[in-house]
Amino acid sequence: MKFDNLRTNRWNQWMIIHLRYLVGFAFFPSGLVKLMGERFTRISTDHPIGYFFEALYQSGLYWNFLGLAQLTAGILLMTQRFATLGSLMFLAILSNIWIITISLSFKGTWIITSLMMIAILILIIWDQHKLRPILNYNKPSSVKEYPDPGNIWIVAGVVYAFSCIVLYMLDTVNGNIYEKWLSKMFLVIILLTFVLTNYKAYKNRKLRVNT
Repeated sequence: MKFDNLRTNRWNQWMIIHLRYLVGFAFFPSGLVKLMGERFTRISTDHPIGYFFEALYQSGLYWNFLGLAQLTAGILLMTQRFATLGSLMFLAILSNIWIITISLSFKGTWIITSLMMIAILILIIWDQHKLRPILNYNKPSSVKEYPDPGNIWIVAGVVYAFSCIVLYMLDTVNGNIYEKWLSKMFLVIILLTFVLTNYKAYKNRKLRVNT
């Protein structure tokens, strides 16, 4: 009953939607770097961390595959509709990264990855009702239905994901005046999308209260 109250609370739904955006975005920079075949760090190979990342970079196709996996997990989360699949994929990738940051004694990075682990576990718990049929193997079970994010949040997620990818692509070249203007335009699109979606959500909430 408590989970039902948490799951149907509109404020909680809003926080989960934006947590998906935030967590999904976290994989975009590192994922795109790997997918484009670039080095993730410039740390000297004399240091264990630099040696580790250089070895991954030299693997070639595997380096690109890691980037594609990270980017896919981030996009799935931001689409909202496929967020559960994105959360599971994100957990598998992040668990590996989290252990690496602890094992190699990354200064401060392990704190960030730990917070990301907490965030992704929250997202999985939020969708735990969808996973019960898998966990309750060979036992009769049903998936309880809860309100899904509206189309406005799905569209917003697509806009965020596409804009972030374009911004990265523009940032990887020596930008001319047109590329700088394009970057500003996509930043404005992201800001307007955030403002408009949240304004509409707030307006709909007021209408429901008044009715």
